[in-house]
Amino acid sequence: MDTLDQPTVLLSGDVRMPLLGYGTWQATGEAGHAAVLAALDAGYRHVDTATMYGNEAEVGRAVRDSGLRREDVFVTTKLPPDRVGRERETIEASLRALGLDHVDLWLIHWPPSAASDSIPVWRELLAARDEGLTRAVGVSNYGTAQLDELIQATGEVPAVNQIRWGPALYDRRRHAEHRDRGVVLEGYSPFKTTDLSDPVLTRIAAAHDVSPAQVVLRWHVDHGIVVIPKSVTPERIRTNADIWGFSLTAEEMRDIDALGG
Repeated sequence: MDTLDQPTVLLSGDVRMPLLGYGTWQATGEAGHAAVLAALDAGYRHVDTATMYGNEAEVGRAVRDSGLRREDVFVTTKLPPDRVGRERETIEASLRALGLDHVDLWLIHWPPSAASDSIPVWRELLAARDEGLTRAVGVSNYGTAQLDELIQATGEVPAVNQIRWGPALYDRRRHAEHRDRGVVLEGYSPFKTTDLSDPVLTRIAAAHDVSPAQVVLRWHVDHGIVVIPKSVTPERIRTNADIWGFSLTAEEMRDIDALGG
């Protein structure tokens, strides 16, 4: 599928983020490089990495080896909690490892352990964005009150909050809290948090002649939620990318939402 045909969500600064991304946690070394290359070959145009993953060099090499234009691949990396006070040094090291002059999205991986560090760290991310080292900035694993703290202190809304998400974790209120603030919700571990043998998912999958995993991914996309499935198996990577030939009905979406209790 052509990059432009994939659904995206608009971040501040006129940055378009593909709703389907490829997660690279635990995908390291040559196997990691091969997996990211397979993902890009399968049609993914959004790759999620982090300093903590120890695979930025492999991810960057795969982006180059793919033959795709840099502007056609959305790259996210993240600042680890132990790098408070060394934000600029960390993003520069990430860019060197990735072999890029900027990333598309830089996230605070976890809220700083000292609450007093939260706003200074956020200001450093904003500075990196303003200097062109990243096109957009956001957070990961933040609660709504923590988002509000950053917004109230700086007037700057995190573009994205990346959190554990899936049908069993669906929380209509939390989803609305992100939407109301203009924060894009990005879900990770969509399969770890989901029973793929759940009768609701298997019934809907059979109706569309797809897998329950594909239904879960499509559910995220149809909600406008970014999702980053992870697999290092080429066949599964391809299957996870193949979710554009069907969409869920309003009734099916409600049935899946109800799995969140």
